[in-house]
Amino acid sequence: MLICELNSGEKIHRREETLIVYFPGPRRVVSTAWVNGGCREDLQAVFNHHLAPHQHDPASLPGGSAEGYLEYLAGKLGLPYRHTAGLLTAARMENAAIKTNGFRELTVTAIVTGGIDVNGGRAGDRADYYERDGQWVLVPGTINIILLINGNLPPHALVRSIVTATEAKAAALQELMAPSRYSRGIATGSGTDQIITVANTQSHHYFTDAGKHAKLGELIGVTVKEAVKVALEKQTGLNARRQCSFLARLERYGVSAEDFWRQAGEEGLGLDRDSYLARLQHIQGEPGLVALAASLIHLWDEYEWGLLPGEAVIAAGLRLLQGYNEGEICLAAATGEDPVRSLSRLFIRLINRVIADRVYDGPESGLCR
Repeated sequence: MLICELNSGEKIHRREETLIVYFPGPRRVVSTAWVNGGCREDLQAVFNHHLAPHQHDPASLPGGSAEGYLEYLAGKLGLPYRHTAGLLTAARMENAAIKTNGFRELTVTAIVTGGIDVNGGRAGDRADYYERDGQWVLVPGTINIILLINGNLPPHALVRSIVTATEAKAAALQELMAPSRYSRGIATGSGTDQIITVANTQSHHYFTDAGKHAKLGELIGVTVKEAVKVALEKQTGLNARRQCSFLARLERYGVSAEDFWRQAGEEGLGLDRDSYLARLQHIQGEPGLVALAASLIHLWDEYEWGLLPGEAVIAAGLRLLQGYNEGEICLAAATGEDPVRSLSRLFIRLINRVIADRVYDGPESGLCR
């Protein structure tokens, strides 16, 4: 099924669980693809293919390995194996985002599939495995990017476009405050992200700079950010509304609804578990409370990154909490206590007072819209 045709002649087709980009002529391609990856000028097509969750053991795939499966898949799709590069992902192709932006004669198109709820991570997080003798682990959850540039780029500029696109992906995740699943950090991607970038060597327009100072770099950044956000929303519902929740924000620091319920019991709130959790869910999206949690979390980040000392974080956090203290409850931190533990305990105490004091009329009251 033809999805669209770009003004430079590339045709984007979907065949069941695969998106295929057919080239109308010579293209320069740089990619992280396992087969025919690196810098190539002899490719005729590239593709992105969905693997079902139960197919993530490479040895169980047709062909017996990721490389063997890609060869099998190329044959099944009627593509020339030696002249095709492909990517694999757990994201579904119907959830792909295709975005195009242009300036004068230059256009940039990003085709993105994505999901990071399972294995979103931050560069430098603890690894899952050490590869030895070609043995590795495939973890579900990937942001795959196919970037098509209607301009003639030399190899060095095409490689630079990958840097800009990767920064744009990380910026999109930062703007969503997407959590790493392996640390307290904000995710910069998943552990299995891949990218294919394509330049049109038939174009009469030559571009040597794909960095952020150049218009090409700007277009790459804007287009990739837009496409990453749309793809993540379509695949897993990750969007601004979902993130407008103090429970969603606190999850990155290991604070869950159960921690609220446990402390409520210690404080003698007098509600049964179901009633308490219902009230907690009722207010978790209230903008003022989300803003308060977000402010505390940013202080924790500054502490984690070594930018602020713990005592300064606790002092600033206390001022924030006292400014929102509806019930004028006693808020004090223990001297020398860990800022995260201390301020999360006080935030939960404040939330419990809000729950105890307020009357709840309807499920939509006070939520972000």
